[in-house]
Amino acid sequence: MISSFTPPQRILMGPGPSDVPQRILDAMARPTIGHLDPAFAELMEQTKTLLRYAFQTENALTFPVSAPGSAGMEMCFVNLVEPGDTVIVCRNGVFGGRMLENVKRCGGVPVVVDDAWGAAVDPAKVRAAFEANPQARMLAFVHAETSTGAQSDAAALAAIAREFGALTIMDCVTSLGGTPVRVDEWGIDAAYSGSQKCLSCTPGLSPVTFSERAVERVRARRMPVQSWFLDLSLVLGYWQSGGHRTYHHTAPVNPMYALHEALVMLREEGLENAWARHRAMHLRLKAELEALGLSFVVAEQDRLPQLNAVHVPAGVDEAAIRARLLTEFDLEIGAGLGDMAGKIWRIGLMGHSAREENVLHCADALRQCLGGERMAA
Repeated sequence: MISSFTPPQRILMGPGPSDVPQRILDAMARPTIGHLDPAFAELMEQTKTLLRYAFQTENALTFPVSAPGSAGMEMCFVNLVEPGDTVIVCRNGVFGGRMLENVKRCGGVPVVVDDAWGAAVDPAKVRAAFEANPQARMLAFVHAETSTGAQSDAAALAAIAREFGALTIMDCVTSLGGTPVRVDEWGIDAAYSGSQKCLSCTPGLSPVTFSERAVERVRARRMPVQSWFLDLSLVLGYWQSGGHRTYHHTAPVNPMYALHEALVMLREEGLENAWARHRAMHLRLKAELEALGLSFVVAEQDRLPQLNAVHVPAGVDEAAIRARLLTEFDLEIGAGLGDMAGKIWRIGLMGHSAREENVLHCADALRQCLGGERMAA
């Protein structure tokens, strides 16, 4: 007989989700109300305001998509890219590759700027791509590449796009709340993130923000958006202010409570303090990992503090180590993706997971597992 599900208590130090504080879980358990209830409308307005703080933007069109980060990504592309549009896509890992796939499915003409996995996007290559393709209408890049832990210079990339009159789409799924994201200062036109990374909320919501330039592009579309659910012109009828909301879909009410609480907690801590905490915990973890003889994939100047990719030592069964960490230490770390599958571990320090006790637990668990593995070898 199937009974109620009780999950194990884990310490989440992989590439996401991160640990969710009890305060956020408690918020999610509050009474469900209707998604058109005036009280819920007030929560929606507060959530938009809090997200503007997290993104560091004044964009009016800033809200959470009722779906995970992949839907936020798709919302940006299906609304901004039309068939025949030339889009310069930066690919230095798995998620740049997903951007490329979105451009293709929208009927866009992609121009791919490739950099090595583990390297940041090279602005000189982006400039060369624009010079060779002056008709390009958009630049798409990943600020924090979750598959490698590489962080690119978003300000420099966006400046190049503006110089050539192009819009920018930025993936900040793993950076929002954990390392500086300054949408207005950098001149980003569309950005998307996820609730389950440095915001330490439950998975399932994707914060997005669009500049006025992006909104104008949407209004000037020649063809309807191919996705009904992600069509901004329809979604806005539900998210607009002023008491005139129209039904579009049934919003995930309780997860929205959780995101609201997560954003309140971020504001209470302060963005700069959150960024500093993630940086400090990265430096502590770095010292512990290097003491174990582990080396980082990404050069220090391009390294994302909250996603630490390290090479698996020669002769070590990386999957067996991860399995032992989970079963013996209730600790989750991530495996490599794509070209790096079986070659690296990805250790997350995101949101509530970025705490000293987690760093020390992870280091001690790895020390015990690697000691036994090497002796067995």
